[in-house]
Amino acid sequence: MMKGKDVLVIVDVQNDFCPGGALAVSQGDLVVPVLNRYIRRFAEARLPVVATRDWHPEKTSHFNSCGGVWPPHCVQGTRGAEFHPELALPEDAVIVSKGMGVDEDSYSGFQGAGPGGTPLADLLRQRGAERLFVGGLATDYCVKQTVLDGLKKGFQVVLLEDAIRGVNLKPGDSERAVEEMVRAGAERKRL
Repeated sequence: MMKGKDVLVIVDVQNDFCPGGALAVSQGDLVVPVLNRYIRRFAEARLPVVATRDWHPEKTSHFNSCGGVWPPHCVQGTRGAEFHPELALPEDAVIVSKGMGVDEDSYSGFQGAGPGGTPLADLLRQRGAERLFVGGLATDYCVKQTVLDGLKKGFQVVLLEDAIRGVNLKPGDSERAVEEMVRAGAERKRL
């Protein structure tokens, strides 16, 4: 049951993280129809929707071309950095960009900023948020870090288990990430 202090947080559902993208999450696009159902519910209840995105410069220590772990992805202004075309974000969704510095990994949405450079935690508090419903990509990286940071910042967090997919660099990474989030205090939910 949603309440007036709830916010939907959609993590990094961008082309580069979906099949065919530079850093595709296996079946990452399958979160889109599920998230669209959550978006409809939040819109009908007139509750806020926040969407985080990786918004990397062309050269960053995050990329393997510059000594990092990952192939170049979600470079500012490219098609790969755009949200999945079928993700039905409402017009008033708040976009939070992260990983914009040349030496930033910024897995957590709480390391990003929205309009006017306002940090995510401040944006949420300005809206009176108490509980966050979190889904998106990838379970074992940006979703996990966003959930853990949300809990550390004092928000209640609901993990939308049917609206997440993981990278799984090592087998079982996503399952371990979900267990870690639940141990830290996240609640699990499915539509």
